[in-house]
Amino acid sequence: MECQIIHQRRCCATIPIQDVTKQTGITVRTLRYYDQIGLLNPSAKTPGGHRIYSHDDLMRLKHIQFLKQMGFRLQEIDDMLTIQDRDWSASLNNQLAYVLEEQEKLKQMENYLRELLHSMAFEGEAKGAAVRKLIQLSGRSQETRKKYRKLLFEEHEQKLVSRLPKVNGDDPDSLEWIGLIAQLRKNRDAGPDAPQVQRIVRRILEKTDESFSGEDEFLDKLWKIRKCPEQSAQIGMYPLEPELLELFEQAYEVYLTRQQTQHPEQEADS
Repeated sequence: MECQIIHQRRCCATIPIQDVTKQTGITVRTLRYYDQIGLLNPSAKTPGGHRIYSHDDLMRLKHIQFLKQMGFRLQEIDDMLTIQDRDWSASLNNQLAYVLEEQEKLKQMENYLRELLHSMAFEGEAKGAAVRKLIQLSGRSQETRKKYRKLLFEEHEQKLVSRLPKVNGDDPDSLEWIGLIAQLRKNRDAGPDAPQVQRIVRRILEKTDESFSGEDEFLDKLWKIRKCPEQSAQIGMYPLEPELLELFEQAYEVYLTRQQTQHPEQEADS
């Protein structure tokens, strides 16, 4: 009996619309809209037409907020709160499937944005070139890339391919590779024997040795593929212009010659 009295008092308690706004953070405009579409009708109105809500109204509003945070549309929320025997499990499972699908789309969008940002770093001011090259890469599906990698590389080499930096990667290793290529392009007019170009080449060789030490045969094959625009695109490598690759090759020869001059005993031992 006492519980019923308490419940009645709570139901009869009136809360002005301004207080509802303060308690929930929902604007007066939104509350009026909910009233207009029948999602949340106030229990009463003052003689002046001001909406007054009960404790039960406030609880329904909190349910609406909760379901809205999970991504349900207002019509779906109305159905879920109105139909007492509605199968909430089915609704929740459907919403979960939708959220997972949207997450996948957002992840793909994130990858596209990273690719564009990193390719713009490659290209410098040539933003149009970055977009064109990404469009070229996007024409190759993941399955197509896997097929060509199987054709071009042995099984153990395919594992090495997975270590290559990714244009959409946000790991420190990939970001450093992107930075090195961008620096090489920035200094391409300096010439292969310029100190800044030689520093870039040295770091590229250090990073190559860190990831592919003892895999000279694989690196030779990879370089031949890199120099062939069609093959490098087939396996999903970001397109680099032949002039930049030629600069690296020339700078690499300069680097080797200097190393042999500075350490002739190592050349004799080999």
